[in-house]
Amino acid sequence: MHKRALQAASFLGVMGLVGAWGAMRAEAAPTYAGSRFVNVWNEVKSNPYRTLPQVRVSVASFFSWGTNLLERAAKRTIASEDDVLPRFDKLVHPNGICLRGTWNMTEPSPYTGYFEQGKQGVVIARASTALSGTTRSSYRGFGMAVKLFPTNNPAHATPLKTANFFVIDDLGGTDLRNYLDAQMTNEPNTSIRFSSILIAPIAAAATSAFTAADKNPGIRQLYPVAELGLAPGKKAVSPKYIKVVGAPYEKRQDKSEFREELNVALYGGYLDFDVMVSENKTGPFTRIGYLEFSESVTSDSCDHRLHFPHPKFR
Repeated sequence: MHKRALQAASFLGVMGLVGAWGAMRAEAAPTYAGSRFVNVWNEVKSNPYRTLPQVRVSVASFFSWGTNLLERAAKRTIASEDDVLPRFDKLVHPNGICLRGTWNMTEPSPYTGYFEQGKQGVVIARASTALSGTTRSSYRGFGMAVKLFPTNNPAHATPLKTANFFVIDDLGGTDLRNYLDAQMTNEPNTSIRFSSILIAPIAAAATSAFTAADKNPGIRQLYPVAELGLAPGKKAVSPKYIKVVGAPYEKRQDKSEFREELNVALYGGYLDFDVMVSENKTGPFTRIGYLEFSESVTSDSCDHRLHFPHPKFR
């Protein structure tokens, strides 16, 4: 299948597209006032799984009684800024694990907002794989959505508006043994494999839906982070590319299932990912800080209530 079709098919929906509920909900939504970190995280961990579900993705998942659920969902996930929604189905990345932690910018850079040196915030992230594969027995497209709160106090009293960004390593999937080795960026590569032929109908349906929602679904821009906490009248400066990868000093766990690999308890209670930026897709990338996760959970709310708004392309 065509490389551009596969690229458009997967990335707009990375970590966040909704299903039947989002498709049936009216496009208009109340004005977004923000969220409290503790409220969102408490919802995410409120209903943990006893056993990990294995949700399969098919073309049939995208349609109901002649309605293109994916297209409606793609448009809503750009229009809605809500951090938590009534229960819905994620159509493209249904299998995930949620993590709480901190955003830490340690190095100088020309960028603004929460890219500035010294900025710290609390985050809720969802790590996932594209489509159905979750174990080493299949090619896996590793990805992560990050929801950043502009405070280092997880118990902050008032609702805060969040910034969200998205990274994925390879839309065609890879045979990497470990999630921590994935080179996840906001404009991922696309490897064409024999298995891509098998998912061509899914890719074709998704391509139509995603391009109807945004004019350039192959890249997720980073301006929400550069604008977060920015003083009035100050111009935002954002990197074009971001890369997130497991810190080299973290021990790689021998777990076939990526959700088991990302269990923070296996790392002594702290799991770090380096955050790097560049103005060129091929690099070089410069490390400007890190994400540090202190808790993880697999839950129904992680997969069916947590929402990551997608920034519309500018």
